[in-house]
Amino acid sequence: MVLSVMNKAGTVFCILLALSLLSLMAPTASAPYPNRPIRLIVPFSAGGSNDILARLLAQRLTESLHQSVVVDNRPGAGGVIGVVVAAHAAPDGYTLVMGHIGTHAINPALYSKLAYDAERDFIAVSPIAASPNILLIHPSLPLRSVRELIDHARSGSNRINYASGGVGGSTHLSAELFRLMAKIELTHVPYKGGGPALTALLAAEVSMLFNNIVSALPHIKSMKLRAIGISSPQRSPIVPNLMTIAEAGLPGYAVVSWYGIFAPATTPQTIVNPLNHDISVAMNDASMNTRLTDDGATIMKGSAKEFGQFVHNEIQKWGGVIRQAGIVAN
Repeated sequence: MVLSVMNKAGTVFCILLALSLLSLMAPTASAPYPNRPIRLIVPFSAGGSNDILARLLAQRLTESLHQSVVVDNRPGAGGVIGVVVAAHAAPDGYTLVMGHIGTHAINPALYSKLAYDAERDFIAVSPIAASPNILLIHPSLPLRSVRELIDHARSGSNRINYASGGVGGSTHLSAELFRLMAKIELTHVPYKGGGPALTALLAAEVSMLFNNIVSALPHIKSMKLRAIGISSPQRSPIVPNLMTIAEAGLPGYAVVSWYGIFAPATTPQTIVNPLNHDISVAMNDASMNTRLTDDGATIMKGSAKEFGQFVHNEIQKWGGVIRQAGIVAN
């Protein structure tokens, strides 16, 4: 009888112990996201615009989320290597990737065999920033406006060479969209990077270049180069007197190099939507705004759904330009 009572008591004790252990484990299992460090993949080398933006954002998210957001540089193959790593990661919100116009809008049409699908393999989380290009010409061209450039190119005898930082980059496609919309002929001269392309324009090896604001501004101020338009839909606060290309003679023209955060495709909306909010708050920080403005960029805003639609539209837009222009990746 005593043994029976002891067995029952032992059973009750084991049950109570198990319930206690479960109660201790429950908060960990159901802890709100994030409850461990987040990896933010940058598919390019350290020091570039993609990397700088990622590190600025990671610092602010680390503070607001009370979890470390660690930047993981995975450069190679024009961003493909890092993006593929992100595509194959667990869809749990703990691996994100800083994508941009090249990785998620241009590459899908530029490469016939791409190791990821920009829409099927990812869900858009949040836009980050956008940066326009300035249309520069060498002062040896007797032109002072977009309209004059178009008329000059249409005259038949005036062949214009333009530089780019490489086939398929934003400086190349900005010029090709310009050429197609203006219905003019331009000759593409690709260089290995934006720096060499700018040097070529300064040396008058070419006559025209789409280039980022920050590196172009000193040469504009010194009058070594002439700026005749900016590619964004709105004017830039850095060069407020410079008209957009659309208002300067080519209505409808608009190009920005944009950046945004993506997650593996099946990441739940219960993670994506709060992340979108947290990123928006981080990007609206006053110091962040000042830093981006100084670099010629602007903060992009929008819900995850709106950003996804924006990316879809960009894929369609640049796919059309690439096919129409017959551009093939090297």
